[in-house]
Amino acid sequence: MTRIKICGLTRREDIESVNRWLPDYIGFVFCPSRRQVTAEQAGRLKAALDSRIKAVGVFVNAPVGSIVNLCTSRVIDLVQLHGDENEGYVEELKHKIDCPLIKAVRVQSPAQVLQAEQLPCDLLLLDAYQKDQYGGSGKSFDYAMIPALKKPFILAGGLEGSSIIQAIGRCRPYGVDVSSGVETDGVKDDVKIKAIIRNVRNFR
Repeated sequence: MTRIKICGLTRREDIESVNRWLPDYIGFVFCPSRRQVTAEQAGRLKAALDSRIKAVGVFVNAPVGSIVNLCTSRVIDLVQLHGDENEGYVEELKHKIDCPLIKAVRVQSPAQVLQAEQLPCDLLLLDAYQKDQYGGSGKSFDYAMIPALKKPFILAGGLEGSSIIQAIGRCRPYGVDVSSGVETDGVKDDVKIKAIIRNVRNFR
């Protein structure tokens, strides 16, 4: 079954919604973004999160120590690196945490994705490339650029109710990552969260 991540939660109402519909993962964004939260905000939201849902922290070129603190305090259960983090950075972080690690790739070519697969990460997240933007663009990309991969990957970028099932059918990802696709006027929408989770869960 395809896993579902609802990313960019910022409000108590968002937590109440995901607790109702139970995606596999949610995301707290700690890098500059309109969805950015502080460690303190994320801690309060995580305390209200259903224990069946795992929290992913999203970072861009962050100090290793700040990520370690969020892992050891159990504010987050997984780490998603969405910046220019190299092999040395990933190895250092892996030695200091026991949380699974996701490395995001802003896809530009199959060779680039295969190179990222060599990093010491547990999963890849494949997102659209936008110049001067690390993610959250709401844009999709050409899935023909996804090579055969040994590591599981999460598909991101412009996924919404009308496109997500087609994307799953074509790419067969480990999971899907949705943010703007479950928002109305920039705010998480309970009706859209319910609909997209049901669509993915019912897909065979």
